Amino acid sequence: MKSKSFAGMRCSIAGALEAIGDRWAILVLRDLALGLSRYDELQASSGIPNTTLSTRLKHLEAHGLVEKRPYQDNPPRHAYALTEKGRDLWKVTTALREWGDRWDATGYGAPTVEVVDRDTGRDLTLALVDPQTGRAVPRERIQYRPGPGADDLVKALLDKLNPGAAA
Repeated sequence: MKSKSFAGMRCSIAGALEAIGDRWAILVLRDLALGLSRYDELQASSGIPNTTLSTRLKHLEAHGLVEKRPYQDNPPRHAYALTEKGRDLWKVTTALREWGDRWDATGYGAPTVEVVDRDTGRDLTLALVDPQTGRAVPRERIQYRPGPGADDLVKALLDKLNPGAAA
């Protein structure tokens, strides 16, 4: 699945990538979020090879992102569903979709999926929001600072990015 493990790295992005696994897994997560649940549906949606799909589902299940639920006894068949942890990745897939739309990552010139407000029909975009005001914060105002789990390497990196900023 991957050549180097990110396990043990002091980085939330590395940890998230370790839990997700690879690009096939992102597509499986996408399809589960869109409502697909059966193995054959997941395979048909992306054309993922059977062995790859089986491996990815086991990996996602082992990391608590997906759960397997029996729906048939003879022969035994299972459906797959996102756990709460898996559903919470919607922001990741939304960010990837928005980036792909903006930069025409498919090369087809137009988005294949639009995200709109159910009540107004207006387009929606992902944003970082100030939880006290409820307002989106522009990219120019975003600053990174060491969190409680930061080690000396992270502190040094962020100090380089933000010279003179109070940590």
